[in-house]
Amino acid sequence: MTKKVVVLGANFGGLTAALSLKKELKSDVEVTVVSDRDYFLFNPSLIWLPFGKRDEGDVTFKVGPTFDKGGVHFINSAAKEIKPDLKQVELVNGASVDYDYLVIATGTRNKPELVEGLFENTSTITTLGDAENAGREWKKFLDNPGDIVIAATQGASCFGAAYEFLFNTSYQLKKAGLKKQVKLSYVTSEPFLGHFGIGGLNHGEQLLGMFLKKEKIDAYTNVALDHVDEGRMVTTEGINHDFKWSMTIPPFVGQDFLRKTEGLVNAGAFVDVRPTYQSLKWDDIYAVGLAAAVTAPWSTPTPVGVPKTGFPTEQMAHVAAKNIAAQIRGEEPTHSKEFGDIPAVCIMDAGNNGVLILADKMLPPRKHGVMIPGPQNHLAKLAFEKYFIWKMKGGHVNLP
Repeated sequence: MTKKVVVLGANFGGLTAALSLKKELKSDVEVTVVSDRDYFLFNPSLIWLPFGKRDEGDVTFKVGPTFDKGGVHFINSAAKEIKPDLKQVELVNGASVDYDYLVIATGTRNKPELVEGLFENTSTITTLGDAENAGREWKKFLDNPGDIVIAATQGASCFGAAYEFLFNTSYQLKKAGLKKQVKLSYVTSEPFLGHFGIGGLNHGEQLLGMFLKKEKIDAYTNVALDHVDEGRMVTTEGINHDFKWSMTIPPFVGQDFLRKTEGLVNAGAFVDVRPTYQSLKWDDIYAVGLAAAVTAPWSTPTPVGVPKTGFPTEQMAHVAAKNIAAQIRGEEPTHSKEFGDIPAVCIMDAGNNGVLILADKMLPPRKHGVMIPGPQNHLAKLAFEKYFIWKMKGGHVNLP
């Protein structure tokens, strides 16, 4: 009897898991992807969208044709509730889907309520709609410029995107002839520059400090925000950071519907998983990417999250797909990869410059870790964007 696998989510983790599994088992498995979005979004490019360097058509593609080509069913609907005892997922469209195995790749949602006034008074770039709105606010800023604050709040995890946006903002200010009249500041919950939510890398703090000095950017680390008023950030220590325009990276939480399944998620609505990416409670439920819980091997004075986007998400999805394939064949799911042991590979763009980040492991202790600056990294990021979108749109998920 053909086994049914349901994948919740159609972005990095969901698309990779669904197509990998179908490629491996072919007619021996029926794969259905359920997503509230009918498109794939290449999130790393959202750093450019507010400045008019990209638009929706550049960073998205419809997933229907990709799944059709790969022999995967697609349902465009949000999930409402997972019922493990019935092996069933209820959808908001009123339907339900049965599964033998389930992969949760539902990403996250912003948690702006952590800081009063955050989203009422600042922009962000964490979703397509947010980035488009940031672009509208940027145009208003150019007509009436002033000081800028780029911030990553307590509990944030996408520090790479914060740095990229910071340096791209500096570059765009130069292009607009505004660099000398605008004070540009970076406010972050990181304990030191270049922590990135991964514990930092050798010489990373010095390298980023040099970048900031060169760009005449003021930096404030170990900052927790109390509230944001119009034109003013106020820290928990009562320090004010005034701005005409601001972009902030907020903390993330898991999707609310996951909380309805008792024992599935932690307090942040992230799914607690084993190194096989199986749920701690159910052997037939997996979670990958942003939806999976990760525990950092440290504590910081101000809370910081751990980044799980991009390469780590793909790695988790491949591990989950291999284990589900093994279970369908009647074997034990022995493939495992601790999140902290996944290599760190990232190209950080800086407008017309950039930094290549490489490490043997995402989280310390590490044997190797390096940051390589240079304009070649900007070109590499542009090339990778084109390659990766081509790879995912074509369903070539087994390519590097």
